[in-house]
Amino acid sequence: MSKVIKAYAPASAANISVGFDLLGAALKPIDGSILGDEIVIEEGVAEGCSVTVSGRFASKLPSDPKQNIVYDAYLMYAGELAARGIKAQNVEMGLSKNLPVCSGLGSSASSVVAAVVALDAFHGNILGQKGCIELMGKLEGKISGSIHYDNVAPCYFGGLQLISQENGIISTTLPDFDNWYWVSCFPGIKVSTNAARQILPTDYPRAQVIAFGRRLATFVDACHRGDDATAASCLVDVIAEPYRAKLIPGFEEARVYGNSLGALATGISGSGSSVFSIYTDLEQAKKMKEYLEKNFIANEDGFCNICKIDKRGAYAEEL
Repeated sequence: MSKVIKAYAPASAANISVGFDLLGAALKPIDGSILGDEIVIEEGVAEGCSVTVSGRFASKLPSDPKQNIVYDAYLMYAGELAARGIKAQNVEMGLSKNLPVCSGLGSSASSVVAAVVALDAFHGNILGQKGCIELMGKLEGKISGSIHYDNVAPCYFGGLQLISQENGIISTTLPDFDNWYWVSCFPGIKVSTNAARQILPTDYPRAQVIAFGRRLATFVDACHRGDDATAASCLVDVIAEPYRAKLIPGFEEARVYGNSLGALATGISGSGSSVFSIYTDLEQAKKMKEYLEKNFIANEDGFCNICKIDKRGAYAEEL
């Protein structure tokens, strides 16, 4: 009987207001529902890789499997093995696309991470953790035009990740706060990462740069000291949100309502259109979820979850 591997990679919220391109958190719904992409991989008959797609958002992907990022993951993985003098096995990969594209939930990262984790597990973990995360970054760069780890790192490692990219270290896990409930909502509309980047200014005033650095440094320090009040006070975006808010109908109103419920922060998840709102009171989080479902979700593609940070991250298991 041939080996069958199943891999899962969770959704993520990047930036988290204070950490533009430098912070990301993996998300896990408290009701146990799936919020991430899955890959099933097994030995293939044809040469190379075949890809099939299922799941709620399968129809949003290109109809040609060879235009799927999962297929690109196989090609790049095979290239990494070839550089080591190893031939990649012929495989069949089935992607369950559970996350919407251009949603601000790390959809492409989830597919990339699940694919690479599945491929490396299937091949006996040849690349290992460091090789996998570097390959994931390259694949994300292929999509967005430049390498960003603020989705792939939390998706892969789990937890709250600080992207360092210094001294050979790509990402570091920060202590997070178990008493925080993250209300994560996708309204059903798309905001392309490219459009969200184009709207940002090319230069920032010195005061904004100083405020950004000060708040990020204080947030990291507060995480290590377990000071959730100070950490929450730092969740202010001076880099992207002032410009991107106009791309997301109903965002400003949602933030006002969140503030009325005592939200620690309400912000844009990644480049949008998803938003997050953080609470220490579960009942208030439930009220925010109800509000967003009624007033923020625009169509049948939208959904809302109350989450905690997913500390496990991506994983693979043999079926």
